[in-house]
Amino acid sequence: MTATSTPARQRRGGVRALWAGNPGAVVGRGIRATRTNNAVIIASGFFEPVFYLLAMGVGLGQFVGDVDTPAGPVPYAAYIAPALLAVSAMNGAVYDSTWNVFFKMHFGKLYDAMLTTSLGPLDVALGEIAFALLRGGLYAAGFLTVMQVMGLNLSWTAVLAVPAVLLVAFGFAAVGMAVTSYMTTFQQMDWIQIVMLPMFLFSATFYPLSVYPEPVQVVIQVFPLWHAVELVRGLTLSGLSADLLVHVAYFLVMIGAGVVVTTRRLRTLFLD
Repeated sequence: MTATSTPARQRRGGVRALWAGNPGAVVGRGIRATRTNNAVIIASGFFEPVFYLLAMGVGLGQFVGDVDTPAGPVPYAAYIAPALLAVSAMNGAVYDSTWNVFFKMHFGKLYDAMLTTSLGPLDVALGEIAFALLRGGLYAAGFLTVMQVMGLNLSWTAVLAVPAVLLVAFGFAAVGMAVTSYMTTFQQMDWIQIVMLPMFLFSATFYPLSVYPEPVQVVIQVFPLWHAVELVRGLTLSGLSADLLVHVAYFLVMIGAGVVVTTRRLRTLFLD
């Protein structure tokens, strides 16, 4: 009796070649893996911005005093708290969509296995991004609660900061996964941190944009983190305004570009 190999699953063309309508399977797998392996890492991601807030906002804030904003002078802690919320969303989304994805792609061979099932590359892309959003949402809800207890939410629209942070996390996760699909070595992954660190320091996180020279201001306003900080800060301090739509549009473009590139890359790497 001769052994026979199982033929590879044939995919149809068109949308069915990309999408099976089941990204929830990817999310469910991520949740089960997190419960057993990464719970401590996720918990540490919540406390990091809280420690920054206590050290910078409360400690240093006693010497800085109030900061001028479009909503008027506000305490320094209230100024940096929404920025730290945006940074937390960025860090959580980028971690899940870069290092985790890199390991699954090149060492765990997880996507090879997923794409031999009925799942398509769009299912995998949306599932991984949605899992990153869960982490961003948990961070946002927890940190926003801390801000409320400390009296740092100065507008009723602060409640909208949660969906705003999810939008931010979606944008960073989509682009992060797209970029990671081009990485082949751990050394290349260090480039991500080289980009994130300047954004963290110069995206008006701790200082108003006006303190920088005008040419530097133009560069900062290109950073996605600056748009995230301005969006969340506006909701927690000033309320709704037309300017916020610009920041929302920025992240919608990030999301669209990231999802399209990620889907194409997964199909090229594992199916073509």
